[in-house]
Amino acid sequence: MRGSEFADLRAFVTIAEQGNFARAAARLRISPSTLSEMLRGLEERLGVRLLNRTTRSMSLTEAGTRLLARFKPAMEEMDAAVEAVRHLRDTPTGTVRLHLPRLASASILEPLLGRFREAYPDIVLELCIDDAATDIVAKGFDVGITLGELLEKDMIAVPLGGTLRQLAVASPDYLARHGRPRTPADLHAHRCINWRKPGGTRLYSWEFQKDGHWISVAVEGPLIVSHRDVALTAAAQGVGIAFAYWSEQWLRPLLDAGKLVPVLEEFSPPFPGWYLYYPKQRYTPAAVRALVDFLRRETKPPARPTRGPRKG
Repeated sequence: MRGSEFADLRAFVTIAEQGNFARAAARLRISPSTLSEMLRGLEERLGVRLLNRTTRSMSLTEAGTRLLARFKPAMEEMDAAVEAVRHLRDTPTGTVRLHLPRLASASILEPLLGRFREAYPDIVLELCIDDAATDIVAKGFDVGITLGELLEKDMIAVPLGGTLRQLAVASPDYLARHGRPRTPADLHAHRCINWRKPGGTRLYSWEFQKDGHWISVAVEGPLIVSHRDVALTAAAQGVGIAFAYWSEQWLRPLLDAGKLVPVLEEFSPPFPGWYLYYPKQRYTPAAVRALVDFLRRETKPPARPTRGPRKG
């Protein structure tokens, strides 16, 4: 088998796994047009059609189904053999693609980038900082970071850092002018800064806990943001009351400086924080394992509460 033939077969397997040319091309880091040419060349050499393609759908032919069933296990064996040899290296190498939200990047990863570089100089970290929910497997990421309550099924998860709290905060000036809410229901009489998840359509309902029960409050106000740190900036300027999940360490400087004051603390218990997660697979690449082990060492895993706020 010539090298180009193996590359074309790998491309075919990736297309079949992803179910979409664009996602498969992203996974292989080539253009969709190049991927289409590779598949066309493979089909011409084999003399059979492997995929039925329309503008809206794609499916395997009988020949494609048979080829996938026989070649995919063989390809996985070859990948495992190569990875086993790579593990003999003293230093892990390669690229690790990581998807994570903006706040997780700022509070968990960014303070550790220098130490990670020193520990693993041959690893290239490719970071996609994006608050939108993402299927990391379909998008070609090796690892993701998300909140514990949002973990996908069938993933290996590693807790990072401590628990979080969803705290309502406001500037002293705002509270002096408008008063302090005493219960979550009081927020209906206040100007609140709303948050909408990137790519979402509805506003997030603020959640509090009382006597073991969760309370959901739909608030109104003069500002809607897609990034919660922007809400804090606005709250510090007296725009209104903001609500966001923050580690105490991240929020503490703003509180200590007197720019923000927490309200309704008795209704804001802690909940599971950030988790690093990656798909279960037969052989985890050495570079991925190095990142996972590094973050596990550098952060203190919390004890996971039995329940956190519901998904927003």
